[in-house]
Amino acid sequence: MSASPDQPANERSEELASTKSFAVLKDWKKYLFEFLLIFMAVFLGFLADNIRENYTEQQQAISLAKSFYEELKNDSVSVVLKIEGRMQKAKSIMYMIDFFRDSSLTSKSRELPYHFLWATAARSPIIFTPRTVVLEQLKSSGSIRYFKNDRLQKLIGDLSVAVDYIESRQQYEDRIFTDYIEPIMTHHMDFGFQHKLWQNSNNIYDRLSEYRNSSEYIPFKISQPEKIDRQTIMNSLGYYHTNGLLSTRLIAFQKYIEVNAALLKELRVEYGL
Repeated sequence: MSASPDQPANERSEELASTKSFAVLKDWKKYLFEFLLIFMAVFLGFLADNIRENYTEQQQAISLAKSFYEELKNDSVSVVLKIEGRMQKAKSIMYMIDFFRDSSLTSKSRELPYHFLWATAARSPIIFTPRTVVLEQLKSSGSIRYFKNDRLQKLIGDLSVAVDYIESRQQYEDRIFTDYIEPIMTHHMDFGFQHKLWQNSNNIYDRLSEYRNSSEYIPFKISQPEKIDRQTIMNSLGYYHTNGLLSTRLIAFQKYIEVNAALLKELRVEYGL
C-alpha cells in the first residue's frame, strides 16, 4: 500500500516500519523452515545409517551364531567319542598292569593283544581337537561385539580357556607317552602280530575289536620278556593312567563339556536355533 500525500508523516513512518517488520518476520520464518528441513534431512540420514548398521550387525550376529552353534554341536559329539576312547584305554592300561603284576608273561588269550595295543599304541581315539574356526574369528576380528548378550560373551571367554587347558593337558600326556609308554611298545610289542592284523584293514580299531570277538587266531607274544622290569612298567602305566588320562578326562574334558552345553543353550535362547 502506497502512502497518500495527505497522510501525516508519523502515520507514513509507522506504516513503513510495519512493512519492514513483516518482511523480516517472513524471512526469519523462511530461514527457520529451511534450517528445520536441513536438520531433519541430516537427522533422518543419521537415523537411517544407524538402523542399517544395527540391522547389519544383527544379521552378522545371527550368521555367526548359526556357524558357532554347528561348530559347538559337532564338538559336543566328538568329545563324547573321545571320552569313550579314553575310558577304553584306561581299562586296557589297568588290564596290562594286572597282567604284568600276576602273569607269567605268556598268554594265548586274544584279550592280551587287544589290551596291549590299546594301552600302548592307541592315540587317535583319545585326542580331542576342538573346532575353533568361529571361536578364533570371534576373538581375532572383534566380531564378538555383535553378541550383545553379556553372558554369551563371558561363556565364549570360558570356552577359549577350556580349549587352551585341553591343549595343555594333551601336550602333557604326549610327554608322558613319549617318555614312559612308547618305550614299552617299542621294546615289547609283537609287531608281526600287528602287521598281520592290520594288513588289509582300513580302520585299525574296528579290526582289533573284530579280532577280539571272533574265532580268528593270530599268534601274539610279548617281545623280550627277559628284559621286562615288571614294577617299572606297572609304575609307568599307572602314572600315564592317573596323572594323564584320568585327570584330563575328569577336569579338562568335563569343564569343556559344561561350557559347551551352556553355550549351546544360550545360543538357542538368544537366536532361536
